[in-house]
Amino acid sequence: MSWFDLFLVICTKKRIIMRDLMVKIGDKIRQRRELLGLVQPRLADLSGVNTRTIQLVEQGKGNPSLETLLRLTDPLGLNLELVLKTPLQNSNV
Repeated sequence: MSWFDLFLVICTKKRIIMRDLMVKIGDKIRQRRELLGLVQPRLADLSGVNTRTIQLVEQGKGNPSLETLLRLTDPLGLNLELVLKTPLQNSNV
């Protein structure tokens, strides 16, 4: 295996790990929002984050900044540090 092939394998694994992390974060935000009986537009009002961004985060898509995640988790009463510590499987890269 060449160094370039190894590089591609590592990059692919890191991309998969990041995608899995974003899906888990999005799931936590959606579950908490639903538990509180909030719809996405209401969370948008409370957080200052637009509804489309909330949709993308909850779907595990996009690449939200830490500021955006903080703005979403704060009105939900979620601790961002705990949300980011979501355990991942296959995170041995």
